[in-house]
Amino acid sequence: MTDVTKTSAASTGKPETLIEVRGLLSQFGERVIHENLDLDLVRGEVLGVVGGSGAGKTVLLNTIIGLKEPEGGTVKVLGYDRATLTDVQAADIERRTGILFQQGALFSSLSVLENVASPLVEHTKLPKSVIYELAELKIAMVGLKPEHHHLKPAELSGGMKKRAGLARALALDPELVFLDEPTAGLDPIGAAAFDDLIRQLANDLGLSVFMITHDLDTLYAICDKVAVLADKKVVAKATVQELERSDHPWIKEYFLGPRGRAATKTAA
Repeated sequence: MTDVTKTSAASTGKPETLIEVRGLLSQFGERVIHENLDLDLVRGEVLGVVGGSGAGKTVLLNTIIGLKEPEGGTVKVLGYDRATLTDVQAADIERRTGILFQQGALFSSLSVLENVASPLVEHTKLPKSVIYELAELKIAMVGLKPEHHHLKPAELSGGMKKRAGLARALALDPELVFLDEPTAGLDPIGAAAFDDLIRQLANDLGLSVFMITHDLDTLYAICDKVAVLADKKVVAKATVQELERSDHPWIKEYFLGPRGRAATKTAA
C-alpha cells in the first residue's frame, strides 16, 4: 500500500500525505471536542498544532496515533485507514513512526540504554549486541553522553528525560515523529537547544513531524506550518507569518496579544 501511495504522489507531483484526517468527530459523553475537523500532514513537513485550553490538541494526537477511537470521520496514517487496520498494518505503522510524550514516558525500571533499545527488541530480530550499538548511536544523536546510558529515569533532569524519550522515538529510524509539548517544563535556554535539536534531526534524517506545542518560540524556530484548533476544528493551517495576518479572534490574540512574538516586534 505504501509503495502505491508513494508512486501516486510522485506521478501527480504533489507531496505524499502521511496523515489525513477528514470530518473528525470527537466527544466525551455529550461534550463535543472536534466536529468536522480536517487536517493533512505531508512528507517532510514540520507541523505545529496549537489551540487554547480544551481545544482538543491531545485528543487529536491520541486519535491519530490510535489511543482513542473517533466518534466519526476518518483518520489515515501512512496510507492506512485506522478504522480497518490489520495487525500487520498496525505493526507497520509502529515501525515507521516514533512518539515523544510530554513527560518522556520512559520505563522507570529500565536504564536509558534499555529504554532506547526497547523498540528494537520488540520490532526486530537483531542480535542484542547490535541492538545496543544502535541504541548508543541514537543516544549520542540527541546529545546525551555515554555516562548517561545506565542511569534510570529518576536520575535524569527534565531535559535529559526528553532527550532520552526522543532517542527512543528515533530508535527504529521512523519516517514520522509525534511530539507532545516537547519543550514544556524546560527553561528558555534548554527549550531553545531542544528546538535546535529537533530542527537539525528533521533536516538530517528527513523526518516529518507532528508536534503539539504552546511555545511561540518553537513555532517560529522550527515549524514549516502551524495548524490552529479552535471552534472544534482546524480553522487555519499556514506559516506563522501568514497567521500573524489572520482575522480570526483567537489567532489574533495568540500571535498579536501581549505575549505574542508579532506584538513584541511591532512594539520594538
